[in-house]
Order: sequence, then structure tokens, then C-alpha cells
Amino acid sequence: MSKIYRFLTEDDTSDFCHKVTLALSKGWELHGNPTYSFDHAAGKMRCGQAVTKEIEGEYTPGMKLGEQ
Repeated sequence: MSKIYRFLTEDDTSDFCHKVTLALSKGWELHGNPTYSFDHAAGKMRCGQAVTKEIEGEYTPGMKLGEQ
């Protein structure tokens, strides 16, 4: 078994909540507190949330984490 990690980001809209909810529905678990920051280049607020998941087998750098 391996534990894998993803950091989800999105503009501060309902799309961020949907992205995190989708990950949770696929067995990912929240890891730590969400973040909230102003993206000066885009002129928008952005949200972030780390998630982790236990998977069968070994982690490999080439795996697509969102498909696990």
C-alpha cells in the first residue's frame, strides 16, 4: 500500500468546492487546512486543499494521481 498526495487549486468559485467534493467522493481524504490567497497575476482569489489517499501497490512518478 502507498499513500499518495494531491494539491487541488482553483479560483475562489463553486468550481473549487466541486473539485474537492469530487476527490472526496473518489476516496481521497482532506489533509490539513485549506488555503486562500490572492493571485496578483490573474487578479483573483485562489483556493487550495491538500488531499491524500491510500492505494494498492507502489507509487510511481508517472501515475496520474487524479485517476487513482
